[in-house]
Amino acid sequence: MMRLTKYAQAAALLSRGSTLTSQAFTPSPHAALPQITRNLSLKSTTDEKRSQWSRPDLQGQSLIDETLTQMENDVDFQELAKQLQQFGKEGVARAERVKRREERAKRRRALDELGVPNFMKFVSDNDAAAAAAVASTSTTATTCNPVRNGKLYRTEPTILQLNIGLYCNQACSHCHVESSPLRKSETMSAEVAARCLTLLQNTPTVHTLDLTGGAPELNGQFRFLVRMAREWAKENKRELTIIDRCNLTVLLEPGQEDLVDFLKENRVKVVASLPCYGEGNVDAQRGRGVFERSIAALLNLNKAGYGSKDHPELELDLVYNPGGAFLPGPQSGLEADYKRELYATYGIEFNHLLTIANMPIKRFADFLAKEGKVKEYMELLVNSYNPSTVKGLMCLNTVSVGWTGALYDCDFNQQLGMDIIGDAEVDDDTKRQSLSVFDIEKLSDLGRYSVRTDNHCFGCTAGSGSSCSGAVA
Repeated sequence: MMRLTKYAQAAALLSRGSTLTSQAFTPSPHAALPQITRNLSLKSTTDEKRSQWSRPDLQGQSLIDETLTQMENDVDFQELAKQLQQFGKEGVARAERVKRREERAKRRRALDELGVPNFMKFVSDNDAAAAAAVASTSTTATTCNPVRNGKLYRTEPTILQLNIGLYCNQACSHCHVESSPLRKSETMSAEVAARCLTLLQNTPTVHTLDLTGGAPELNGQFRFLVRMAREWAKENKRELTIIDRCNLTVLLEPGQEDLVDFLKENRVKVVASLPCYGEGNVDAQRGRGVFERSIAALLNLNKAGYGSKDHPELELDLVYNPGGAFLPGPQSGLEADYKRELYATYGIEFNHLLTIANMPIKRFADFLAKEGKVKEYMELLVNSYNPSTVKGLMCLNTVSVGWTGALYDCDFNQQLGMDIIGDAEVDDDTKRQSLSVFDIEKLSDLGRYSVRTDNHCFGCTAGSGSSCSGAVA
């Protein structure tokens, strides 16, 4: 099935009659906003800081028009518009597939120059430490070691991650799923959502339902999935963590005035992206005005009890990713910095900070190529390989589901179109093909298939490792 990408976004912009300019997608001076006193005296109380940054006037004001304006000024869309006019949608879709192959080839050439084999051969050849680490934590190392016969095999699934749609009120420059306000049609259906709930119920080892997007809250199935999963867990006395991967600004969108209360009522854990605690860096990555809205949204969550020691059931975690071709620093140290700065300046509290490395794919791969740093970054990842991360890779215990219902080993494989290949019944015959949620009865059925890996996987094993849950080791 064809996966729409930024080419489809450009087509949608053209259909709106927009003129794509040649200006680069860079933050321009802030639009006029009500004046706020930001230089607080040392005597300011936490309540005063929260009051000054809470911004109730932003509630119900959409970010979408501003995001679309910035997209129309994106130099890449100027080029895509030309391609669309010359080759049509099918032509640019083929170009996207070619681009993915070229992107992979660039990583491969960089590894060849470094004398590094493919990912699984590298892991297998250097896996003695990983095997020892697994054996030291298990009495049955043969069943727990994920590396067998030069391949990577999953353990029992514990996390079901659903990408329920690519529609978003933002269009962040670092977004590896390339979400935006233009991707309304790429959204999970009620049929697929219901099937995902069935698989959750049929797989007793799963303890986490992880909802992502896009802005998952803007998908019509979001509240259905949350409500049904929580009610089912209560009825069956099953411990279930439900995660909302939140961009924060969605909490202020029109029609979402009750979203914080909904999340609280259903004990949804909020994992929110905030790439820095400074306004300039955040707006550079995520768009004009995003930082101020993010701070206001965090204060709304705090007011409801999220991130407070008095409400351990209302977890609020933040996510950091590097702003360049380098690995995240130690997670604990960055967490301490975030907590100190956010509380001192805005009175914000949260539980944990998760650090996620930049994968050498999609928009970040484009950045590396433009900067001539593909080889340099791949060398950094390889030289930072940490064998102890292998046993904690997210592809081992997580099943990723796309909005169409297709199954993947991880979110990054999903964005590269690397779906799980397995046995499926087709016209009363068993054939090897890409699997969907309708081809299995429970998530553990996937255990017999090896994980699909490629050279981007070095990003998950470098340094402290990287996963959707933060550092691995």
